[in-house]
Amino acid sequence: MDRRTLLLIGLLLLPVTPVHALAKGDAVPDFQRPSLGGQSTVALADYAGQVVYLDFWASWCGPCRLSLPALDALYRELGDQGFVVLAVNVDAYQEDADAFLKSHPVSYPTLRDADSTLPKRFAVKGMPTAFLIDRDGRVQHVHEGFRKTDIEPCLLYTSPSPRDRQK
Repeated sequence: MDRRTLLLIGLLLLPVTPVHALAKGDAVPDFQRPSLGGQSTVALADYAGQVVYLDFWASWCGPCRLSLPALDALYRELGDQGFVVLAVNVDAYQEDADAFLKSHPVSYPTLRDADSTLPKRFAVKGMPTAFLIDRDGRVQHVHEGFRKTDIEPCLLYTSPSPRDRQK
């Protein structure tokens, strides 16, 4: 056998560790990443005791054009109640993410993960994918994708209640 064949056989025999997708009730692994602007490093542990909506997104993601503004509205409405949106951008080039945020600005923290190690750890299948994490650091819901119909539940949180409209 030649060297390439032996190398290929050796690679095929290596143990493969399956990626475990996080599901409801799972503890979320801590991580830290630089902010998209690079001014600071942010860790998930910084938000311990708060409800965190961890959102993975990319500039090339069409549904992200809908999700980021909807999540920003939720964050502005519920942020003072301990609700945090923490976005993880996976673009290879920061310029792409910067341009996207210039046209779709958000007020919540946005992190950079150019080598996409976090989506692999979380077994993210597509963009956007989000994990709703409770105050104890456990996954309560996983949301894959984003459609126009997903905006309506977000608007329920940001619209005044009928009682408030009467005032």
